[in-house]
Amino acid sequence: MTTPTPTAHTPRAATGQSPTPAEQGKALLRRLIEEVINQGRLEVTDQLFSPELAAAAREGFAAFRAAFSDWHMELVDLIAEDDKVVGRFRCSGTHTGPWLGNAPTGRRFEQVDEVAILRVKDGRFVDYWALEDTAGRLQQLDSNLPSSP
Repeated sequence: MTTPTPTAHTPRAATGQSPTPAEQGKALLRRLIEEVINQGRLEVTDQLFSPELAAAAREGFAAFRAAFSDWHMELVDLIAEDDKVVGRFRCSGTHTGPWLGNAPTGRRFEQVDEVAILRVKDGRFVDYWALEDTAGRLQQLDSNLPSSP
């Protein structure tokens, strides 16, 4: 019996070969979105981030979940090369707790764009950089904020 040769659409793990760093990064980012963010399983953070980053990442995710108890992210794009993985997301949630000095409004934000770039080493994220549309989120939560130009 021969082992199938991986193609551009066949993950190496499906062929019995070790995943590439790029495949590993994509799998880690999918777990972060689904398990930590969408399911609220903050304990999984320790499995995904290096010991140096895990506590800070967990605290950041916990604080955002406290402000937006139904926080959900949709993965829109997932790109990886070598040891880096990039995700583009659409984020939604209801403002149920204090956030950025603002009392809970009970209002919901939808489809707020976010991008994250992460670096993977030894099966965990060792660098994390994110960009999000905080102004767009605030505008959806507070009708008194000026609209975008």
